Amino acid sequence: MNTLALNGNVKYVLAMADLGTHATINTPDVRERHIYSISDLSEEFGVTARALRFYEDEGLISPIRRGTTRIYTSRDRARLAWILRAKRVGFSLADIREMIDLYDIGDGRVTQRHVTIERCLERIALLKRQRADIDAAMDELTRFVTTVEAAEAEAH
Repeated sequence: MNTLALNGNVKYVLAMADLGTHATINTPDVRERHIYSISDLSEEFGVTARALRFYEDEGLISPIRRGTTRIYTSRDRARLAWILRAKRVGFSLADIREMIDLYDIGDGRVTQRHVTIERCLERIALLKRQRADIDAAMDELTRFVTTVEAAEAEAH
């Protein structure tokens, strides 16, 4: 578990959930490879070859081409882990592209980390608002069911 302290006293705990076969950003390749085939990454991450080609078409990963064969690098693997994790928590492809492209601006990933933290905190706030809305809707439905049940009991 990683704890990130922000603004001195505010702490956000980012749990690294066990995601089965889905690698996370800092998951090393146990076979210590540096290049991967489309089937290697498809199998490891539980995605289709079509999904990998889509991410390539979107410019999110950039495999090397040898004829018609795609050869993915450790960089592509790391970017794919980032993409899939960001998708799981609800980020759009535009958000993912913005965060992932900041890796290459040459500032030691300072801007990337800052923007990612900012986007994650915004997403957390949105999810909390959605959870409050869902809780309110559930409470209203529960009260409505109680009212209907009481009316039904009176009718009998």
